[in-house]
Amino acid sequence: MTDIPTAPAGDRDQLTRFLIEAAGVRGVRVHLQETWQQIRSRAEYPQAAAELLGEAAAAAALFTGHAKVDGRLSVQLRGHGALRTLFAECTAAGTLRGIAQVGEDAGEVSRDLRQLGPDAVLAITIENPSIDGRDPMRYQGLVALESDSLSGAFEDYFRQSEQLPTRLLLAADERQVAGLMLQKLPGDHGDDDGWSRAGALFDTLTTRELLECSANDLLTRLFHEDGVQVLGARPLRFACSCSRERVASMLVSLGVAEAEAAVEAAGGAAHIRCEFCGQSYRFDAEEIASLFTVATSEMAAPERLQ
Repeated sequence: MTDIPTAPAGDRDQLTRFLIEAAGVRGVRVHLQETWQQIRSRAEYPQAAAELLGEAAAAAALFTGHAKVDGRLSVQLRGHGALRTLFAECTAAGTLRGIAQVGEDAGEVSRDLRQLGPDAVLAITIENPSIDGRDPMRYQGLVALESDSLSGAFEDYFRQSEQLPTRLLLAADERQVAGLMLQKLPGDHGDDDGWSRAGALFDTLTTRELLECSANDLLTRLFHEDGVQVLGARPLRFACSCSRERVASMLVSLGVAEAEAAVEAAGGAAHIRCEFCGQSYRFDAEEIASLFTVATSEMAAPERLQ
C-alpha cells in the first residue's frame, strides 16, 4: 500500500487563525488527522460519504474560528436519497465528532449536492449556554443546495445570508481532512483590490497542497507579499458529548410506555449505544421507573423563591 503524504506532525489536528491586513482579509486554516481517523473508524462508509463527512468536520471547525461559539457548532445535512444524514460538530473546547447515515439499497452516494433531492436540507447551527443555565440559545442558518460541493454551498450562504464575501476550500482523503476559509473584513479594511487579489491567490491552491502543507508553508506561499500574520492556533481532538445523563433525558423524552417497551423487548434491560463513539449505556426496568419518578417529581414541584 502506497503511503499517503500528510502534513507535518506538529501541524496536525489544529486550527490556525490569520490576518492579511493589507488586503483586508481574515482567515482560518484547519487540519485534522488523528481526529479524522477517530471519527471515520466508528463506521464503514462509501468513499463519497466519507469524503463529505470529512469535509463537513473541517467546515464545522473552520466556522468556530470567527463565530462566537461558547457551546457547540454543527453542520447537518438531511436528505432522502442514498445519503440520509451528515452531521459534524465542533465545540468551543476544540472537540469534534461526526457521523453519516447511508440509506440501504438507495443507490450510490453522489458528491454532487444537487443530486440529494428537492427535500434535502443543509444547516449550520450554533448552540451557546444560556445565561440562566437552562435551555441553550440556538441560532440556525439554512444553506441552499444550489452548488455541487459543500465548499460552494457554504460560500453562497455567507455571501447571500450573512453578506460576508467568503472563499472556502475543503479536502478529505482516507488519512486526513483540511479546510481553508477567507473572509473579507467588514467595513473598508484593506486596499481597493485586496479581496480580489486574495481570491486570485486562493484559486491557485490545490486540495493536495491543502492536505499536505503546514499552515506556515501554505500561508507564506499564498499571501507573503501582503504580510500574512498568524493570530493564534489551538489544538483539535475527537471527543463525544454523550453521557448517561443525556441518554436518560432522551429516554424520558420518549415517554414511559415506549421506554418500558424497549426494556421488555431487550429482555429486561435496554442497551443504548452512542453512534458517535460506541459507548453503551444500560438501563434496567428499575432504573427506567426511577427516571420517570424523578421527572414527575420535578414537573410537580411548585415554583417559589428559595
